[in-house]
Amino acid sequence: MADDSELQVHEFENVDLKGATIIDGFPSVGLVSTITANYLIDVLELQQVGIMDSKFFPTVSIVRNGVPLYPVRIYAGKGVCVFISEFQPAPKLIRPIAEAILAFAKRKGAKTIISPEGLVLDQEGEGEQEVQVYALGSTAGTREMLTHHKIEQFGNGIITGVSGVLLNLGKKENLDAISILAEANPNYPDARAAAKVIEAIDKLLPHLKIDVKPLYTEAENIEKTLRMMQKQAAPAQAAHADEVPNMYG
Repeated sequence: MADDSELQVHEFENVDLKGATIIDGFPSVGLVSTITANYLIDVLELQQVGIMDSKFFPTVSIVRNGVPLYPVRIYAGKGVCVFISEFQPAPKLIRPIAEAILAFAKRKGAKTIISPEGLVLDQEGEGEQEVQVYALGSTAGTREMLTHHKIEQFGNGIITGVSGVLLNLGKKENLDAISILAEANPNYPDARAAAKVIEAIDKLLPHLKIDVKPLYTEAENIEKTLRMMQKQAAPAQAAHADEVPNMYG
């Protein structure tokens, strides 16, 4: 695939994804998407099968356990494929990214695309508030699925970014796309909101049997680690503010 963004998907190996679910892990409010994607990769022991690349992506290498990684990676296994990134795409890249994910899903015969998202948490109340989770489907079939699993559907509002474009493209091309939205604090990585999203994904994909308890237990450490990564990325962002998109949302 190539367009004016020179955005391409490179597969390291040809993985069978017929009937699989694609997870969009591009950052959202509270880094809900990124945390969700990372957790699924770890708990399901998914293997890296490719990357998404563009000359407009940040000129950085994400280092994990001594291994350099591209800003956008693709992992797969157990009927799930995850696109994950730690940077928030520049506006001009959002539609090409969504189109590339959709084209990949169609080419591989995937069945559904799920986009975790964060909704800005209403912070007017005092003390701990119960995190609310909503979802929206692009097709009648996905909306029936949400009703069947008793996941409250998003009634009115705006869904932005890659998730919003995927919903629109899914409706246009009659492909099942679902956005799962959890209320999240926009000021820091919100692992607890991500845990609520994963609980909803577990309902939709019961064959995976995802244990979300460790995420609640490690929420504070995860949030602390992502804050540290934000701090480390800040100087590079400031130096290239006009050249690269924001890292880590």
